[in-house]
Amino acid sequence: MSNRRAFIKALISTAIATSFLPQVVSASETNNTNSNSPIKPKRLKAGDTIGLIAPSSNTWEDEEIYFAIDVLKSFGFKVKKGKYLFERRAYLAGNDKDRAWDINNMFKDKEVDGIFCLRGGYGSPRILPYLDYDAIAANPKAFIGYSDVTALLNAIYARTGLVTFHGPIARQNFSEYTLKSFKEILFSPKANIDLGTPPLFEAREGQADDKNRLTLVAAGQAQGRLIGGNLSLMVKLVGTPFEPDYQGKILFLEDVEEAPYRIDGMLTHLKISGRLNQLAGIVFGKCTDCTAKGDSLSIEEVIKDRLGDLNIPVLKGVMIGHIDDMSTIPVGAMARLDATNKKLVLTETSVT
Repeated sequence: MSNRRAFIKALISTAIATSFLPQVVSASETNNTNSNSPIKPKRLKAGDTIGLIAPSSNTWEDEEIYFAIDVLKSFGFKVKKGKYLFERRAYLAGNDKDRAWDINNMFKDKEVDGIFCLRGGYGSPRILPYLDYDAIAANPKAFIGYSDVTALLNAIYARTGLVTFHGPIARQNFSEYTLKSFKEILFSPKANIDLGTPPLFEAREGQADDKNRLTLVAAGQAQGRLIGGNLSLMVKLVGTPFEPDYQGKILFLEDVEEAPYRIDGMLTHLKISGRLNQLAGIVFGKCTDCTAKGDSLSIEEVIKDRLGDLNIPVLKGVMIGHIDDMSTIPVGAMARLDATNKKLVLTETSVT
């Protein structure tokens, strides 16, 4: 009898505990990243309405938000502000359900043509259980951001098959390079576009580009759909229902202000969890302010040590990351990596 009472008590406790878990909508029960035909959003153009949201952290001052609005208006876009865009809760832009509501609402809103994230920071993984993936799949739109937004980009692709865009945030001025890449990817349905190629360096005699160098880590060629973004966020998705499928993919990575031993640890986690062994190829962008100190391994040494023995092509140094000149990379689109010749090429259109 005592065993039966203990069993019933445990069953009731479990039921109560699970009743408080966030509800994930039905689309999230199916991982769509194996799909050969991802959902592509329509291209952007002047006159479109852009939804502006803050899914992670917020700015310190409202004026920075108005600056972001002006940046978007410079493209000829109309801007629709998220209901909770100006909310602040310590290091978060409001509470989790409100931030998720803004994303869901922007996808459902028929007036909105594309969605820009105000900034990264911290907090996007917290809202993944509250997204309406059925609504997102039914209303495909360009969704753009990077850094902490990496979690949203990959979760949305994983749960819906929608191509998302690892690209600029609204709260930044676009360099000439960033603008060209952004418009090339999102304003016209084109394929065979070079991704991440360093800007042209006009060298005179006795000079060479010492800043943006492409480094061969492991030779070879591969083709696959792109997944990735910020390394720290990709690691946070491992083992969750929102993790993209790594099988046959080309993984692109970047990070900022992480010591080499931290990069080592995160790459090791992806390695021993079996994720890296599933890949067709890897592209590592910039690790900004990840300088080695003391007797530490350098970032270059860490990448070669952790990624160089996978028997897949690996290229380092592409223009992806927390940098002024950044490429827009479509998550879920097909690309070809030729590490031997130091090229990454988008082989299909990412918008319609």
